[in-house]
Amino acid sequence: MTAEAVLLAPPVEGDITEDKLLDGRVRLLQPAQGYRAAIDPVLLAAATPADGGDRVLDLGCGAGAATFCLAARLPGVRIAGLEVQPAAADLARRNADLNGVAARVRITLGDAAQAPGHLPPGSDPDLLAGRFDHVMTNPPFYPGGRHTRSPRAGKAVSHGEGTADLATWIAAAARLLAPRGTLTMIHRADRVDDILARLAGRFGAVVLYPLWPRAGAEARRVIIRARLGARTPARLLPGLVLHGEGGGYTPAADAVLRGGGPLDF
Repeated sequence: MTAEAVLLAPPVEGDITEDKLLDGRVRLLQPAQGYRAAIDPVLLAAATPADGGDRVLDLGCGAGAATFCLAARLPGVRIAGLEVQPAAADLARRNADLNGVAARVRITLGDAAQAPGHLPPGSDPDLLAGRFDHVMTNPPFYPGGRHTRSPRAGKAVSHGEGTADLATWIAAAARLLAPRGTLTMIHRADRVDDILARLAGRFGAVVLYPLWPRAGAEARRVIIRARLGARTPARLLPGLVLHGEGGGYTPAADAVLRGGGPLDF
């Protein structure tokens, strides 16, 4: 847990806390134990190049941290969330009400591998149509069988690939995007090779945006943006240094993580 998710109250209903993102502009109900949003979804939302009345899909939205950060920054954007875990999807729906954005945020319980063709009746019409301007996603970081699996079911699903591996997530994004739509993903820097291999043939205009823990340190996370059907060569950008010498956020990082500004690249 980090400074941008500040505990407001003791756990309620046994295992749920209400936390804050973007310096209090976003309220987030999330599990007290297991997977908890830190800065990755905030950065993901800031990097998603949506505008005006665009339609955005948060693929694997969890409790909706990225969804509600994007909704707070862009009041005109319509957002769909797709989440396979019932408890997380329920929290995301409650968070839509809590943040006053239920009119333009709809959460669907469903599997990315089955979207959009085999989603339950009553699913978001935008999701069933599968023609989003942008998809943003923070998929599980670890390949199946290559990490110590958490004993908490929700955290295990969020952190480690199961039946839906990285190829499945990228293929789902390709099916759900409109022509020339963009995919924005945050992932581990050491999986860039895997990601680029799976983008090839479907996506182009790939942009790599490293996230440096501090100046001179090796990047641990990277934001990757790509455009469906594009053929433009890839670009490697300077990226963002998160922490300064004293351990606090750099001004550039603070403007995103607390100020709610976009990552322009």
